[in-house]
Amino acid sequence: MDGDSVKDSVRDVLASASRQVNEARAAFTAAKRSALADLPQDDAGKARIVCRRYAERRAVALDENARPACFDADHPDCQGCAEDVKDGTVETW
Repeated sequence: MDGDSVKDSVRDVLASASRQVNEARAAFTAAKRSALADLPQDDAGKARIVCRRYAERRAVALDENARPACFDADHPDCQGCAEDVKDGTVETW
């Protein structure tokens, strides 16, 4: 192996490790927020809720205000869902 091949290999390994750390950090944050909201979680740590707007089961990340990632501030169903998540009364699966 020449010097450039070693540098490329090390760069690839570091890039892969960086992606894995970022994915783990995101999963940890999602799980922490779901746990704080006391909601059931999927394997990735996303909250398992039933969407009021579309009446479907979803696994969603929660933001820092415990709102689902799909939250639309202008939609009344989303507003009610976010309130229910905070109150702990949102429908789950």
